[in-house]
Amino acid sequence: MPLLRPFAGLRPAPGRAADVAAPPYDVLNSAEARVRANGRPWSFLHISKPEIDLPEGTDPYDASVYAKGKENFDKMLAEGVLVQDEKPCYYLYRLIMGSHQQIGLVAVASVPDYDTNRIRKHEFTRPDKEDDRVRQVDTLNAQTGPVFLTYKHDATIDALVERVTAAAPEVDITADDGVQHAIWPVTDQADINTITSTFDAMDAIYIADGHHRSAAGSRVAAMRKEANPNHAGDESYNYFLSVVFPDNQMMILDYNRVITDLNGLSEDELLAKIGESFSVTEASEAVKPAANKEFGMYLGGKWYKLTINDRLVPSDDPVGQLDVSLLANNLIDPILGISDPRRDKRIDFVGGIRGLQELERRVDNGEMAVAFSLFPTRMDQLMSVADANEVMPPKSTWFEPKLADGLVSHVLD
Repeated sequence: MPLLRPFAGLRPAPGRAADVAAPPYDVLNSAEARVRANGRPWSFLHISKPEIDLPEGTDPYDASVYAKGKENFDKMLAEGVLVQDEKPCYYLYRLIMGSHQQIGLVAVASVPDYDTNRIRKHEFTRPDKEDDRVRQVDTLNAQTGPVFLTYKHDATIDALVERVTAAAPEVDITADDGVQHAIWPVTDQADINTITSTFDAMDAIYIADGHHRSAAGSRVAAMRKEANPNHAGDESYNYFLSVVFPDNQMMILDYNRVITDLNGLSEDELLAKIGESFSVTEASEAVKPAANKEFGMYLGGKWYKLTINDRLVPSDDPVGQLDVSLLANNLIDPILGISDPRRDKRIDFVGGIRGLQELERRVDNGEMAVAFSLFPTRMDQLMSVADANEVMPPKSTWFEPKLADGLVSHVLD
């Protein structure tokens, strides 16, 4: 079984991509999805967030939600809004956000290679979120949300991508957030073979975003293997939908922290305790860290630049070296008393796409007491953690731009 494989994608009919494309299911809550899909009967949100077509307040994990998603999916097929390609192929997928551009490969990725950690992970998953994706895939009999993968860039793939994308894309749309999405099918058999063999020679590829979707792909494959007495290993359920991007094109933004209170400390007491592990300098403007080991702090209407003492940075621990870990282990846990950021309601996380003004707003309005800005996690750090079979702290990476749901889906046997 190859690491990546071409497949006959299920795609919007010609001229329908703009009607169908939707944000990923996990970046909008139900109320936001209801607004975004209003007046758009073919938006993929009717499949990925089908509770929007049920009474407000419906539990998004209720059985009726998955049934409604299947009903909407079948309707889009019956009306010819979604059409499956006749032959397996790969697809190139370009994202443009402002001045940033990245081009990835839409493919299906091997579940056995995921299970043996050749497709490497860096996050824990939550059972309830896994269960949700399993039920969604099993009900639709299709994988509609791609896993966001990355690989160490390769000259052979770079050259092929440059050549194929020199032609006009088959799909080229701009979403309502201003991000451009373009698709090129790769149908030439020699190109397909080159892609398959080049990736098959790689030691590993890495999950950037989509740990719950990939885990669900593995679980669905195990369920269907168990139920299939004629299982051969090449069935479509042995693969999960993915878009894989070269590491040198990926954009990770900062993932910042806001805290509800100072753990019983006054502002002066907090500054004094922080000064035991960090250098603290008051700043005249918002602090966007320029390098690892630097942090911004917004407290009492003022910004401070924090730089951690080098002696506190571990030399041989890829997780401990992360800025999110340095801040947690030397400030948020010992000083502010938050030891379990996954469950503690006193901490929240703000993606860098919202800007530092969002940190200021949440502190100034009294919702939060203090905010911290961080330098983005680097791709080489993510890969080092995954290679060590370790797990990153929660909310370590914020990838932009986001993939759209609905442009290419994978129908199972």
